Amino acid sequence: MADKVKAMTKIAASELILNPDGSIYHLNLRPEHIADTIITVGDPDRVDTVTKHFDVIEFSTHKREFKTTTGSYKGKKITVISTGIGPDNIDIVFNELDALVNIDLNTRTVKKKHTKLDIIRIGTSGSIQSDIPIDSFLISKYGLGLDGMLQAYDCEHILEKNIEDAFIEHTHWNDRKARPYVVKNSTELENRLKSHETIMGLTATAIGFYGPQGRVLRLPIRNVDLNSKMDSFNYRGTSITNLEMETAAIYGMSKLLGHNALSMNAIIANRANGVFSENPKKTIEKLIEYTLQKLAL
Repeated sequence: MADKVKAMTKIAASELILNPDGSIYHLNLRPEHIADTIITVGDPDRVDTVTKHFDVIEFSTHKREFKTTTGSYKGKKITVISTGIGPDNIDIVFNELDALVNIDLNTRTVKKKHTKLDIIRIGTSGSIQSDIPIDSFLISKYGLGLDGMLQAYDCEHILEKNIEDAFIEHTHWNDRKARPYVVKNSTELENRLKSHETIMGLTATAIGFYGPQGRVLRLPIRNVDLNSKMDSFNYRGTSITNLEMETAAIYGMSKLLGHNALSMNAIIANRANGVFSENPKKTIEKLIEYTLQKLAL
């Protein structure tokens, strides 16, 4: 009964903001502009790096850091969208993508039939374990959010609390920071995209690039040994493998909204060894080709 009432409730203009042409506010998209399979990238320029492989381009738009192109690869309709950097942008992109398929924008009501999207992140990341080689492909089994964004939502039912508690205890997590959260990937997408060419891992998502990831330029950081504590964390054989800025937020928002999500990481740095890929563009290009081929099967 509650779901029926919710579906009939009109969403206020201040909450669901539309542009004059009826498109969703930030993304500048209408429902007909997107496919049910979506690839997210951080950098707007990387959208073209993906879609240059498409056989057909049907639609493209660009507003702020959000660039979107929809087309077909080997008969598979796919949308590629840039999210920009960070969990706050993920909150915008995923709410608006979901609204495009699960809210009637004309009546401003939730649709009775739910549409599930397949969302695959293709991004770069740095390993924090010495045994994960540069230029490898890593699939995130779990996302560990250090950003706090997901805590704005009623999310307890999707979280891996045992891993969270073990991480908090191991790192002596400062209680002035948001509680870390852990979300599992989509098993369905994992099975479709994994192979002997991929490594499985637990990916930590930071809220920033410098201090939040332990980098020191001119500002002292609160917890100077956090990275070493993260390196040594192990929960029943699962260690933190890499660090980036979107995966946990993607997993959390997708699971809350009823979508499948998987994060594909091109490992272009190994911080444990202090090395960086000699050709990161080649590595990300290979990961793009690998992912597209798997999705087209």
